[in-house]
Amino acid sequence: MKNKFFQFLGLTKRAGKVLEGYNKCEDALKRGKISLVILSQDASQNTLSKFLNYSDKYKVPVLQGYNKQDLGKALGMEEIKVLGVSDKKMSERLLILWKECKEI
Repeated sequence: MKNKFFQFLGLTKRAGKVLEGYNKCEDALKRGKISLVILSQDASQNTLSKFLNYSDKYKVPVLQGYNKQDLGKALGMEEIKVLGVSDKKMSERLLILWKECKEI
């Protein structure tokens, strides 16, 4: 996987700064423990709406644009639809890498 975004996402997971799954991310978001949410393109419309609303309410950026298999592969899983990043600096770096990847 050559994409720097996915490489850094894997590093973030190994550092223990990634929360995986709808319920964990929703709970951590409400408690102010997440600084970035990543949603797959395959997430349901309900999930998308809910996390976009939370994003506005809690002022947390949301990244979209990758499918569940690509996100899962970066984390050593089969697939994942909802991720939360708990580290502020790592979140900022992921945002930068995501923007760079989208420009290519």
